[in-house]
Amino acid sequence: MSDTFYLKYRPQTIDELDSDSVRETLGKIVSSGKVPHAFLFYGPKGTGKTSAARILAKIVNCDPPSPRLRKGIEPCNKCYQCTSIIKGSNLDVVELDAASHRGVDEVRVLRDAVKLAPAKAKNKVYIIDEAHMLTPEASNALLKTLEEPPEHVFFILATTNPEKLSETIRSRTFNIAFKKANTEEVVRSIQRVVRREKIKADKETLAIIAKFADGSFRDGAKVLEQLVV
Repeated sequence: MSDTFYLKYRPQTIDELDSDSVRETLGKIVSSGKVPHAFLFYGPKGTGKTSAARILAKIVNCDPPSPRLRKGIEPCNKCYQCTSIIKGSNLDVVELDAASHRGVDEVRVLRDAVKLAPAKAKNKVYIIDEAHMLTPEASNALLKTLEEPPEHVFFILATTNPEKLSETIRSRTFNIAFKKANTEEVVRSIQRVVRREKIKADKETLAIIAKFADGSFRDGAKVLEQLVV
């Protein structure tokens, strides 16, 4: 089964991120050369949190084959680290769904694992989706690691309900808001699919699709896919 449009054409660089505010914020952080070791990405579903997390994972591990690439600003998407992260096979980039790994035992295993050196990459990256689903005990266990993360470890927590996370965890992470996309942002996202799939669609049609997407890049891609299949 082939990937859906949303997965097939998800952003692979900071410049491709469809949210203007997120693109600007992450661009400034990475350009500064001082990437925080713990982030909190929060906002509605389908606004690009996981895509942005994977791009960051590539940036901190990218090993560009060409010196002409702006190393550390955009991932090359060609080296082993980048391609394996895109495929989801990189051993040092771990994605966890807190809805199914929400207990204190799982977090304690994670705390022990972060102490180990990366298998092949320069850094380990833990992407924890729906972080608000962690139990209070698990949150407390995670907090201890967030307070003093090893130099080779980065945490990216993603959630649709940041208010359910403890204030202490939120204060230990660099918070980035992923807001509902506006029409122009959704159209930009859809246009990337339209170009690569060579679909004929005028601006009015794209605007209508964006309206039905209701601020979600994922839903915009889904609506487009339903119309062309």
